[in-house]
Amino acid sequence: MKDLGTERGRFYHERAVVATPPRAVIGLEAEFNLLVNGHRRRPEKVFGDPSRLVRRRMIPRTGKSFQLPAGGAIYFDTGVIEVATPIIELEPGCCYRATRLLWEQIRYLRKELDHWARRNRCQCRLQGFSAHYNFSFPNARKSKLRNATKLAYLLAHILPVPVLLLASNRQSSAVGVRPRRTRVEVTADFTPDPALMLATCAFIAGVVQSVLRWDDFGLRQLNRHAISRITPFRLRKHSSRRGWRVIADSLGRNPFTSDINAPLWKLRDGRTLSLRAIAAEILKAFHGRIRRISDSSTLEHITAVFDGDARSLLDFAERPQAYDDVGRTIDWGRRRMRRWSPSKYEKIIHRMIAREPVRIGQKRYRVDRMNGWYRVEFQEVGTKRRRTFNLDELMQLSDGKKLRRTASRKLKAARKHRVKLKTADVETRRRR
Repeated sequence: MKDLGTERGRFYHERAVVATPPRAVIGLEAEFNLLVNGHRRRPEKVFGDPSRLVRRRMIPRTGKSFQLPAGGAIYFDTGVIEVATPIIELEPGCCYRATRLLWEQIRYLRKELDHWARRNRCQCRLQGFSAHYNFSFPNARKSKLRNATKLAYLLAHILPVPVLLLASNRQSSAVGVRPRRTRVEVTADFTPDPALMLATCAFIAGVVQSVLRWDDFGLRQLNRHAISRITPFRLRKHSSRRGWRVIADSLGRNPFTSDINAPLWKLRDGRTLSLRAIAAEILKAFHGRIRRISDSSTLEHITAVFDGDARSLLDFAERPQAYDDVGRTIDWGRRRMRRWSPSKYEKIIHRMIAREPVRIGQKRYRVDRMNGWYRVEFQEVGTKRRRTFNLDELMQLSDGKKLRRTASRKLKAARKHRVKLKTADVETRRRR
């Protein structure tokens, strides 16, 4: 990305940069415990910061995080290693992209840990801890009856049972939803099965996109849209920050250790169903939106899990061993993922990571740091003057450059064609 365009136009003048993208975006995060020679260790104590673990030079980010060469971010958070995807435009294919990107960050982290372990003659393992599914809340849809807090509270009544079946295991303890200013975050256990992680992401994305189209975020919408509700149902405060979660005693009995196929759960309409049957009923209200945001094969997988034709991790008597050594072998369906090319934001971020100089008008800039997920800080080569651009501005600059290159190629091709015509005309005259 050596020449992104010019500085002409009001759009590129020095000004306060919008901190959040104008379009809806998603992002995934995963947290891991670090085990060294079988003992849990705090990554802060072992490495200090991520720059001492990753061999390549990384772009610093806000706080103590760094931009991974694989495109995402890495940071140490209260005793765990956390990796995250960059923001991804919420559009068809975004769940595939987000899942692929998260597992690419995990694979990169695993390789760096393997190298560090060989150098220090020890064994390192990543133990799956939690996963976070983040969805932005558009400013255009905010009102007194529609804000991130009300949305999170409503989602906390819809998501727990389906997400529990798609992402939990016998040792899980909670499924939660947290409002985070401009986004909503769904928290669950880390899922070592990429196909189930994709199914979880697609289900949550379909529900969020559907609920955002409702008139308001009041609980009466649950009856209006025929959402099955278990009784008793007691939401608890989230363990960190604001939010709510369903834990072992929220539903009258522990859903993580109960038989998911047995009709043990009383609904408000008087029926008694299994967790699988309840999840299948909830799916019906969001069936179409899930298909549009993902695809038919992912929807079929979700349906199969809820119908008992595909395995949930709760079908196993014990938590699968894959939780205790994440990233050693990864089967995340690369061929299936390749049908979805990188998003525009992803392409821009990879160009930033390459640290190629950016030419804007007559000036050249180099990337200095990432400011959050949406803004990039540059330094002018020579003067060290700082400028900040958001991803949409960089994308527009890049598109402008491509258009100029295309126009230049067409002009050159037209000139060559005219020269050929003139030469052919001269030859014809000579023959006559």
